[in-house]
Formats: sequence, C-alpha cells, structure tokens
Amino acid sequence: MTWDITGMAAVANIGATPGEIFAALCAGQESRTPLRAFDPDKYRAAYAYEIDDRPEGGGDIPQRATRWLTTVIRQAAGDAGLGEDLAQVPVLVGTTMREQRSLELWWRHDAEVALEDLHFGTALKAAFGASTTYTLANACSATLYALGMATDMIELGMADTVVVAGTDAATESGFGTLDRVQNDIPDALRPFDTTHKGMLMGEGAAAVVVQRAGTGNGPVHARVRGVSMNCDAHHATAPDADGITRAVLDAYRRAGVRARDIDLVMLHGSGTPRNDATESSVLRRIFQSAGPGPRMTAIKAMTGHTLGGSGLLSLVMAVLAMKEGTVPPVLGLADPIPEAAGLGLVQGSPASDDLAIAQIDAFGFGGINAVAIVEGAR
Repeated sequence: MTWDITGMAAVANIGATPGEIFAALCAGQESRTPLRAFDPDKYRAAYAYEIDDRPEGGGDIPQRATRWLTTVIRQAAGDAGLGEDLAQVPVLVGTTMREQRSLELWWRHDAEVALEDLHFGTALKAAFGASTTYTLANACSATLYALGMATDMIELGMADTVVVAGTDAATESGFGTLDRVQNDIPDALRPFDTTHKGMLMGEGAAAVVVQRAGTGNGPVHARVRGVSMNCDAHHATAPDADGITRAVLDAYRRAGVRARDIDLVMLHGSGTPRNDATESSVLRRIFQSAGPGPRMTAIKAMTGHTLGGSGLLSLVMAVLAMKEGTVPPVLGLADPIPEAAGLGLVQGSPASDDLAIAQIDAFGFGGINAVAIVEGAR
C-alpha cells in the first residue's frame, strides 16, 4: 500500500518555500549567523541557524513557531487543492519544544501569552476550523512519527486525507542545554566531517498533505511507501546502532524494498561525533552488498538542526531531489570521518542522478528512531 503526497510547504533559515530552500542547498552557501535570539555572552556557542523574522533592534517575539506552522499548513493545503477548511481533516503536528519560547518570554515579562495559545490546536482551530489535531513531541523524530501515524489512520479507514506538519523555534532553555552537554562547541554544523564537534540549533517548519492513493484532486508529488518507528531507550542521548538498524530494516519491510532499491538517503546528520559515527556504521553494513549504493546528503549543514520538524523537512527536500534528479552536497564536507568511508556522500557540488526511491532518517534523544521510504511520482 502507498499513500500520496499531494501538498508540500516549508520554511527555514535559507528560504520561505521548498523551492527556495532546495535551491539554496544546491548553491551550498554558508547560512549560519551570529546568535540573535539570546544574549550570546551567556553561552559558549556563538552561532545558530535562525529565521530572520524578528523586529529590527533586537529582542524576541512570541508565537513564531505557531505562525510558521499555520503558514506551511495553509500553503500545503493550497498546494493539494484542499482550501482552508480543514474541519474534517486530521492535522498531526510533530515538534520538540512546542511553544516553549513563548513561555520563556512570558516568564521574563517580555510578552503576554495566554495559556491556550501554548497549544497549537488553538491556532489551527482558529485558522482552519481544524477539530481533530494531535501534537507529538517525539524529539528529533517527531514529524516522521506523525507521518507514520497519518498512514496508519488512512489505512485503518479513519481518514482519507491527513495533514502532517512540524515546527520549532529556538528556545533559550534548549540552546543552553546543548551548550552545556556538548563537550566541544561547534562554530558550524559539519556532519560527517572530521572537524565536526556537535549540533547547532536551527528554526523552521514543514508540512505535507497525505492522501489515500488516487483520492486527491491534484498532482501527486511523491508516494509514501512505508514508515518505521521504534524507541530502543538505549541511552538518554547516545544513539544505538542496533535500534537504528532495526528501524531501517523495518522501513524496508513495510515499503517492500531492499537496500539495493534505495537511490537516495537523507541522513539524520546532526553533526555530533557519536551520531555521525553510528549512522555511518549502520549504513555501511546495510549497503555493503547493494552495488554502488545510494547518494547521501545531510541538509542540517545549512539549516541547522530544526528539531522536531527536521525529518519532514528532509523528506520534502528528498521529493524535490527526485523531481530534479539532483542531490545537494553536504556543506563543509571535505574530510569524511573513517566510519563514512565508501558511503555515497555528496561533496563539493550537487550530484545528478536518476532517483526513484529515497530513505529519510530521523533519530532522536532516548533512542526515538524513525525512517521513511518515499517513491518519486513518475
């Protein structure tokens, strides 16, 4: 069984539409900026991948994650020909921080925030009449978890159409936690390069409309073949190779594919030494007998780690890569780590190829793993 993706939208630090983001990824220009949201003198990290939508003169404003969320849902629904009435359409939102930044500003007396506005469902009800909304705070795998639940809902006959979205704004508590738990502080996020030191936060949102095959009114961008999810609970922060391997192989089983069928892998690529080494080692074993193996890239090198929405943002970029036959490079990848030897990491400039099936990885703290398999529409 497959599920049609009929609408897409995204916003990130490098663009306000999927096309803009993809073009920027292919151009491969450095996109990090000095930290603006918080006082940089309080932290070791001096950079982030923030969306530049705050007022001039500094300071932060509440509800940014919610505004991005409603924007991408409106655009994805329009792309799918649904309009803005989602009263009968379930909306699943993946996130890590929800509206925690708004709560921080309220606590500092920098903003008035009503309690109900901390829940995304309030804004979705006001903007779209959405009556069935669920928020999944499943760390960095949240939106792929939401995607898996959407396909389950359709398969079980609970809905013919589901909107899946994710959003996260940088929070000071989250930024400060990363600043303290990482041994080294990176100046830039450099996945799979020997100079990698850790992750830096990014901001953004993404949305897709998923429909029962053949029921949509518009063109089909791509098809979801299968989504796997597990929680190995191996460690609070360190990834587990066995848990990730099980997630990948289960995704293949659900999608009815083998390793040799995968043409593109959108890596989780958080830039932390432990994640990069573990993900690389797992994929080397999986693809060791799969011929030349797939092309691989990691978009966090330009978007930063967009947390809960990162998996869905990678998925949208995978769809465009398959449409264009082009894979963006991993920005800053000059000297791959030993564990990545032999993998098809794209370096330097975009790679052209015939791409039919993509694998999207998302691995979160606590061993929350999710892998999606998506097929391009032909």
